[in-house]
Amino acid sequence: MTITAFLRPLTAVALGLATLTPALAADLDKRPPAAPPEGPSSFFLFSDTQVSYRYQFPAANPGSQVQRADGSFRNQDAPKHILNISHADAWAYGTNFFSLDILKSGAQFPAGTTDGFGVPTFSDSGNTEAYGLYRGTLSLNALTGTKAFVVPGLIKDVSLAFGFDANAQNDAFGSKKRDVVGGLNFAFDVPVGFLNASVQAYKEWNRNGFNVAPNRDVSFDTVPEFEIVYNFPLTFTGLPLSIAGFNNIVLPKGRGVNDPGAFAFNPKTGLEFLSRTNLVLDVGKLIYDQPNRVDVFIGFQYWHNKFGNIERADFKGTEEKSFLAGVAFHVF
Repeated sequence: MTITAFLRPLTAVALGLATLTPALAADLDKRPPAAPPEGPSSFFLFSDTQVSYRYQFPAANPGSQVQRADGSFRNQDAPKHILNISHADAWAYGTNFFSLDILKSGAQFPAGTTDGFGVPTFSDSGNTEAYGLYRGTLSLNALTGTKAFVVPGLIKDVSLAFGFDANAQNDAFGSKKRDVVGGLNFAFDVPVGFLNASVQAYKEWNRNGFNVAPNRDVSFDTVPEFEIVYNFPLTFTGLPLSIAGFNNIVLPKGRGVNDPGAFAFNPKTGLEFLSRTNLVLDVGKLIYDQPNRVDVFIGFQYWHNKFGNIERADFKGTEEKSFLAGVAFHVF
């Protein structure tokens, strides 16, 4: 995919489900006591699974570029069709979130492979990527049975945060990303919706098909990573409308290789910033008075130093400004 570092942070976070964090469990705890159930109660306080499709354009890809008549370079853009299945739940001690994206790129980002010397071969069709992630939390208030981690008017809960990402892609870069994250999640006390921030350690392993063995498998430095997720209802509009999104920051994580002979094709990575904001309309609520069944959304995604790559005069595709549009079905 690129001849330098590969990183895919929290890109599979889907709509409002992606922003499910300990705040949800904390909000559910505020409900008035209910009458004892007649049968066994559910293990989950909340559970939702959705299937969605979104169209993204223009997507950027580090190293994909077009040379202008004056010799300078610009991004080679391409559309992406993305299918997603995601699941979120909250239980007595925390939350779980899982997401799987299947991303099909236009022919501008071709499928391909490399031989043992890193020489690429490309096909006429766009590449396909599968990208999955898991994020989990354990509430420190729930684990200790106290309110020791509440700051009135500011923080409603602090949780242990952990997770992993994994992907596979059939382009020449041939990424096989595996990463783990771990740290703390802070659920802010906001009047409506939720706002959460995680401070974590991030460690990534990957594959660079343009490298020659033994540098084809790369291991990046462990670095700090920050995730912010939010979802706020826009009740002033009189519509079942909300704004949902995330911001993700990964500090420079090195080259991924220790062999000086490979440094030319594996430059140092830079600070990476990814932001996505969606405007989500609950169509089921609007038309059929059946909330949380069908959503439509539009959004904008900004990606600086994509996958950690730093732009140079002869290396483009590291900055992405994309529009998104899609539909999501809550299946169970």
